[in-house]
Amino acid sequence: MSIFINKKTKLLVQGITGRDGSFHAEQMKKYGTNVVGGVTPGKGGTKIAGIPVFNTVSEAVEKTKANTSVIYVPPPFAADAVYEAADAGIELIVCITEGVPANDMMKVVPFVKARGARLIGPNCPGLISPDQSKVGILPGTIVKKGNVGVVSRSGTLTYEAIWALTLAGLGQTTCIGIGGDQVIGTNFIDVLDAFEKDASTKAVVMIGEIGGNDEEKAAQFIKKNMSKPVVAFIAGQTAPPGKRMGHAGAIISGGSGTAADKITALNKAGIPVAGSPTEIPELLKEQMKKVKPAKKKTAARTTKTTKKKAAKKTAKKSTKKKTAKKATKKTTKKTAKKTTKKSAKKSTKKTTKKAAKKSASKKKSSTSKKKSTKKAK
Repeated sequence: MSIFINKKTKLLVQGITGRDGSFHAEQMKKYGTNVVGGVTPGKGGTKIAGIPVFNTVSEAVEKTKANTSVIYVPPPFAADAVYEAADAGIELIVCITEGVPANDMMKVVPFVKARGARLIGPNCPGLISPDQSKVGILPGTIVKKGNVGVVSRSGTLTYEAIWALTLAGLGQTTCIGIGGDQVIGTNFIDVLDAFEKDASTKAVVMIGEIGGNDEEKAAQFIKKNMSKPVVAFIAGQTAPPGKRMGHAGAIISGGSGTAADKITALNKAGIPVAGSPTEIPELLKEQMKKVKPAKKKTAARTTKTTKKKAAKKTAKKSTKKKTAKKATKKTTKKTAKKTTKKSAKKSTKKTTKKAAKKSASKKKSSTSKKKSTKKAK
């Protein structure tokens, strides 16, 4: 299993005829993703790497039944591409485009949610479920199928962390980059909640970075709602205040959003923080070892509870049988009493009738004797 994408994903590539769109469409198709079509206005009827191109998203959805879209559209048109995908009924929209204005995204995010869709990004590498589906620019060569979920605000640091996990023999269920902009469609909590509900995911790696308070909120969510072990890494630990580091959201402003603040918040929630991406696998293995005995206890408890339930059921059945036997005994006694009463009544009636007949015959005989004596006189 995985989250958000799998073998059933039918992918549409918006901006497929551009340099990035055409390259990554072919890469996704080679990985095994079901790329059903692409969209570029005015280029409908053509093909890119054997993938049919349509003029509009609605036309593509109608003909291909696509449920997912990935956007490689320049920043000035990216918001409109998201609107079009959501309007056409696309369930999952992944926006790779960097440099989308925050004002545009403040309108786009509620629009997408109102349509019942999910937006990942913008300014993100996308997501990949090993051996199932790849949507975005994440390299398929570094991942390995397993039971660790990876969520990250960063881009290339995500690749480094995934590769470290793979080398350590820790495969992944889904690796997802949520994007580093100030306004994004899917945050840490959304992904962490999905990993917690996913039966195949046994542990989670969370990669944050300076700026904002998403990591602090995620720490509180993990403490209250997650049973699976989580290991974190915070990028930008040496970043100077007031200087933006790579992403639009990666900036320490007004003394908040520092790496130190995030690390302390995570540690308070019981989440270990790695000093570098290469330290993540060992930390994760330690945390996963701690969970094993607890699982055995819970298994033992469940067996005990099942035994108790079974004993209760058998006890209930036996009591039901006993009560049924008692009831049958009572009914048989009652019926026996009734029958004896009836027979007694019948016998008394018979005896009274016989006695009456005898008395009547005696009276007759006495009267006949009196008559005969009178005649004789």
